[in-house]
Amino acid sequence: MAEALFSIRDLRVEVADMTRKPLLGAAPPLEILKGISLDIARGTVLGIVGGSGSGKTTLGRTLVRLMEPTGGTIVFDSRDITHISEARMRPLRPRIQMIFQDPMSSLNPRLTIGRIIAAPLGARTGDPRVAEALDHVGLPPEMARRYPHELSGGQRQRVGIARAIARRPDFILADEIVSGLDVSSQAQILNLLGQLVEELGLTLAFISHDLSVIRRLCSRVMVMQGGVIVEDGPTANLFEAPSHPYTRELLDSIPVPDPSVRW
Repeated sequence: MAEALFSIRDLRVEVADMTRKPLLGAAPPLEILKGISLDIARGTVLGIVGGSGSGKTTLGRTLVRLMEPTGGTIVFDSRDITHISEARMRPLRPRIQMIFQDPMSSLNPRLTIGRIIAAPLGARTGDPRVAEALDHVGLPPEMARRYPHELSGGQRQRVGIARAIARRPDFILADEIVSGLDVSSQAQILNLLGQLVEELGLTLAFISHDLSVIRRLCSRVMVMQGGVIVEDGPTANLFEAPSHPYTRELLDSIPVPDPSVRW
């Protein structure tokens, strides 16, 4: 069995309830994650799936330490990073990267693509690593001179991926990164991620609400509902014989592109 890159035990996250009116007094915090435990082995492509409010995005952001956990432990490559300061986390940032859902809002519109990719490298636009990152995601080197608004949605997402892989990370979190793309662009991005996982030896956590996307890319699927894991296992097993009613509901919601198939 492959060594665990991430080990999470009894992970809990609570946030303040902002819906309660001040006159009614302080409300108890809302528990978003309710004791999540899992291991993510090196080289795994883990799909994290669930409906809105299931806690999947909170889990991902807590893993990469963009959110502070309330309880439990997060161990990355044998190092406890649960509550370490940002100063101590900074040397680990190159190894833990994230691709955001909306590439337009995550790319600085004032910078060229070359500068966007060069920034985390502490390099100039002409650094060969910038051209190498663009080549990895199927973009020509002259793309470095363009700005985000000049690119299509699929191209902007490729730039987000190039920025994430530029520093050769061990782990990448991809949060709903194909949800805003057309079907053709979705397929291209999924194929690209699959290639990069093999070429660069990445460990990938892919968050989505769409099981059909998860099936195409991931070797393992974790289903979340209400802040807990309700099912976890190999992708093929989950699709062939789901054990939890919520997983079956998610599978039943996948559109079937065949007019002869009745609901």
